Amino acid sequence: MTAEMTQAVWVEDLHKSFGDVKVLDGVDFDVAAGSIFALLGSNGAGKTTIVKILATLVKSDTGSAKVAGYDVKTHAHQVRDSISLAGQFTAVDEILTGRENLVLIARLRRLQRPTAIADELLGRFQLTDAGHRRVSTYSGGMRRRLDIAMSLIGNPSVIFLDEPTTGLDAQARLDVWRSVRQLADQGTTIFLTTQYLDEAEQLADRIAILHDGRIIARGSLSELKNLLPPAKVDLVEKQPTLEDIFLTIVGASHQPDPAAKGVDPLNNRELM
Repeated sequence: MTAEMTQAVWVEDLHKSFGDVKVLDGVDFDVAAGSIFALLGSNGAGKTTIVKILATLVKSDTGSAKVAGYDVKTHAHQVRDSISLAGQFTAVDEILTGRENLVLIARLRRLQRPTAIADELLGRFQLTDAGHRRVSTYSGGMRRRLDIAMSLIGNPSVIFLDEPTTGLDAQARLDVWRSVRQLADQGTTIFLTTQYLDEAEQLADRIAILHDGRIIARGSLSELKNLLPPAKVDLVEKQPTLEDIFLTIVGASHQPDPAAKGVDPLNNRELM
């Protein structure tokens, strides 16, 4: 069995230009099924172009790509049946309620028991109490969670999340992160694009860095850290980060475990 047949996403030597502007210049990577893969890059690096190619919305100039085992050029219909895409801007209807948005998508996909599907997803994404309200009354984080819930209808094997937390406040970002982890725990492959380094660090099993149209580094977080020279070890007093302060003030239940960061919880000291 070839390597691309064992991956949820497989990309080789992908090129794409828009006019005289070369956006992708030989991109290679693969994504294991059931994992969270983060594609990092600054604005304009080409992250969204890669997502659009993999979602069959844009064709590459040259190169090969497969999603869920299907070639994105020759089997585009099968690819679309296997994936879902949540873009940078939520695709929810603000006039409808949260439940009505979900029921609508279930009916468009011609699924049985659309109301039951909607209620199950509202519960999974902590939106049951808000399900009867119009989406226009939702916060940014609630809209994003509803958008992700809508993308799950039909049980796609691969979900593309294109910068899913852009514009969200700190608490909303943590809520979205929790939802993404739950999806991966249930076996869904998550392809995440982001420009937030902490987002990739918190979520991703593997990370690729896109720069000037090419993947310049890829691997697990520990593998990427090994690319840097060894750090000098000093015992220093750790100052709380803004995230530490925020979580302490709001009393969030998902505050990071200090011991997981190499911090002495009694003395608030960290090896650097």
